[in-house]
Amino acid sequence: MKHKIFKLQGKVQHYAWGGYEFIPSLLGFENIENKPCAEYWMGAHPTASAMLETEDGLQEWYHLINQNPLMHLGERVYRRFEELPYLFKVLDVREMLSIQVHPAKEEAKKGFETEEATGVPIDAPHRNYKDKNHKPEVMVALGEFWLLHGFKKEDELQEVLNTVEEFNFLSKIFARDGYYGLYKTVMQMTQEEADLLLLPVIKSEITKAHTKDKPGYWISKLYKGMLPDSNVDKGTFSIYFFNIVRLKEGEAVFQGAGVPHAYLEGQNVELMANSDNVLRGGLTSKHIDVPELLKHMVFDGTEPDILKGEVSGHEIVYKLPVEDFGISAIKLENGQKYVSESESAEIFLVTSGEVLCLPLICRKGEAFVILPGTKYTISAVENAVLYKAFVPLEQKARN
Repeated sequence: MKHKIFKLQGKVQHYAWGGYEFIPSLLGFENIENKPCAEYWMGAHPTASAMLETEDGLQEWYHLINQNPLMHLGERVYRRFEELPYLFKVLDVREMLSIQVHPAKEEAKKGFETEEATGVPIDAPHRNYKDKNHKPEVMVALGEFWLLHGFKKEDELQEVLNTVEEFNFLSKIFARDGYYGLYKTVMQMTQEEADLLLLPVIKSEITKAHTKDKPGYWISKLYKGMLPDSNVDKGTFSIYFFNIVRLKEGEAVFQGAGVPHAYLEGQNVELMANSDNVLRGGLTSKHIDVPELLKHMVFDGTEPDILKGEVSGHEIVYKLPVEDFGISAIKLENGQKYVSESESAEIFLVTSGEVLCLPLICRKGEAFVILPGTKYTISAVENAVLYKAFVPLEQKARN
């Protein structure tokens, strides 16, 4: 391969919770089959690798990395990770996602080895650990975005338990046994007990008007304004117990190991470690392992840390506490340039405008990869915004 800058074609994932218009509009295709377009993957995941437009035609990046890892990853990244350590995505969240927690790296390794030793098939629906890696992640809002993130602070949660009549008896449990005791109590209830407790709550909420910063709005949306007969999802408790967070365009949230979270609504760019390890706690039909979930969840009140990024020239860098990945936004007015040198494989997604990065011209919705050790200049043909994913080695931006 002669060149070190390539256009990248990602993979659209048609999960049922996705929207129908945002990703097709971004990428410039017509959603003729009216399929939900939930995620757009830009990376080298073995199950859905992006394609690179090379001089030899379209090629899977995953295979190219395996054939020549030093060229595509760089020596330092290859030595440390042996693979592209991140997966870059665009998400369009129409229906809320599952309550989930990601394990720490050491715990993921233990869990994976235990399931391997006990013979749980890697593709079994009840398997918790698909690999040995942790899965921290960061999301940057592309517009107004809503999510659940961590438990409410103690006084706020206590107020919820006092205000919702059906939850009053949980106040004593919370006072005595803390966050762990409270969450364990509701998650280990029988389905009959959960129905008895939650059905009156849902009935009350769906008869009222709510704003999005209140649990009732999301309860009404979850149940589509209709009272279920039975089998209420225990994830309903989490909508009351967790922080409801609103992000504005350009604001970000980092999800570390053990922090419970769920995306509720909106569009974002997301960057995560290259892992499939997810422990779920409700709002899903997928496998829920409550004892395993309780082992890894952070049972503390959380003050959501909304990242606004640090401005450096034309770049807004979001400081993250991990070495697997980094993310930044680059904003250029017509004629402005961003000059840098890649230390790792860098993926750029153009979310608006048009840029020139020789030999490429890239427009809204297009992505490109710059391989390690490449000096490059991105010039704005018109006002443009790009998001950059990289491994946070020494960065040499000179914008």
